[in-house]
Amino acid sequence: MGREPTSHERRTGRPWDASYEDGPAPWDFGGPQPAFVRAADDGGFTGEVLDAGCGSGENALLVADRGLHVLGVDVAETALSRAREKAAGQGLAAEFVTADALHLEALGRRFDTVLDSGLLHTFDAAERARYVASLAAATNPGGTLYVLCFSDAGPDTGPHPVTEAELREVFTPDTGWRLASLERERVHTRFHEHDAPGWFATVQRL
Repeated sequence: MGREPTSHERRTGRPWDASYEDGPAPWDFGGPQPAFVRAADDGGFTGEVLDAGCGSGENALLVADRGLHVLGVDVAETALSRAREKAAGQGLAAEFVTADALHLEALGRRFDTVLDSGLLHTFDAAERARYVASLAAATNPGGTLYVLCFSDAGPDTGPHPVTEAELREVFTPDTGWRLASLERERVHTRFHEHDAPGWFATVQRL
């Protein structure tokens, strides 16, 4: 794809696709995150939907099952292949394409609702600023972004935990966003018996 490795990839020495090569990734527990299920039940997904860092597609398929058009993007080709197989098997019309979340403007499209399940927290501070700008370029004014990420409220937190201050710092009017709500949440993974502490942020595009 001609992209530079992210800070996570540099630290681990492995590309994102490697997470899927030997079976499910640590975050791939076989269903959508409960926070997004609740958002969908509350009518929180509307219009054209983008799943940034969709992985094997469980959250995107939740949205598609509600009758909305959803585009899932990721840099992990193995994950995208699995997502397409799941969609076909379930008869759902979800779309999955290779794209760099730090350059979503390259999609040439804007979305009304965007979801991020565990992507923002993998970026370092410089990448987060680029990512938030990238999201802004792909979100219609008035659109909604949902972010689920690990929090620093231990014990048994996940990797790359994010503080409340860090979230409030990246989503500001100066970056094109308004943080509408920030709630404590639990994040399902394959390796946390009682889930990991997290944040669930609802952010409005200005």
